[in-house]
Amino acid sequence: MVNAKIEKIPIYEGELIMTLKQLQYIVTVAEEGNITSAAKKLFIAQPSLTAAIRELENEYNLTIFTRSNKGIKLTPEGEEFLGYARQVLDQTELIEERYAGKGYGKLKFFVSSQHYSFAVEAFVELLKRSGADKYEFHMRETQTFNIIDDVAHLRSEIGILYLNKFNEEVIRKTLKDNNLSFTPLFKAEPHVFIGKNSPLAKKKYLTLDDLKPYPRLSYEQGSHNSFYFSEEILSTVDCDKELIVLDRATLFNMLIGLNGYTICSGVINEELNGPNIIAKKLKVDDYMEIGYILPMSIRPSHMTLDYIDILKTLTT
Repeated sequence: MVNAKIEKIPIYEGELIMTLKQLQYIVTVAEEGNITSAAKKLFIAQPSLTAAIRELENEYNLTIFTRSNKGIKLTPEGEEFLGYARQVLDQTELIEERYAGKGYGKLKFFVSSQHYSFAVEAFVELLKRSGADKYEFHMRETQTFNIIDDVAHLRSEIGILYLNKFNEEVIRKTLKDNNLSFTPLFKAEPHVFIGKNSPLAKKKYLTLDDLKPYPRLSYEQGSHNSFYFSEEILSTVDCDKELIVLDRATLFNMLIGLNGYTICSGVINEELNGPNIIAKKLKVDDYMEIGYILPMSIRPSHMTLDYIDILKTLTT
């Protein structure tokens, strides 16, 4: 990412110093998850890479990676250090671009989210505003536990999910255990996504009894397939016809083709999702408080703050 002329940068007063190269080594090893592949990507010998990381660990009396026959893994203090390392490298690159007219590598940004069109819309807008010639943006629409895990391990800078009276206690405990914060964006009344030609489409609002004859669609939650991690509220309500999918396109196709439904926030973008999906209010005593999660131990990047501002604009 950075090919800086400044070889050493002081972190605080005293004799302890680290190099930008060492920070880049840490970031690359964490991304690759393997010393051998990281060394190849960095075009250095594996023993040299290992020695540089050990020197940094010894210099600051911390353990960034644990090593075993299965490979390497970030320690909790290593995860925190990685967050700061990425920020230092990002800021160094901005300085080089601003004052030396140099640009290095690609602009990077990573989001993990439940399946919300507004999150994708904000992601697209952020990319457009960046004006970057080179970029690597990741939009991970993924399972609830993976969102938390991605942000906790700094694979994503921000995560988007919901809380309600059913899952809040469990989700908040999981966030606390992973040193993450939750900030609400908006509170949504429950809605149902259906195809525009569904037999339910002419109703002003829907009830749970209205939904009983039709297939219910929900997103697969993998090995953490607890009701508390479900992306859809009221997941404990009994249903005779269940369809479990992994992605948004499949879910929408089945809503249309099988007259299915999914319970959701009701926020939809026709440009992104097409004109064939509509939202109907579900008459139940419940809510979805949708918000974003961030690591508590590191300061959000300027890209993350810009993304949050766009999210707020789209959801207020």
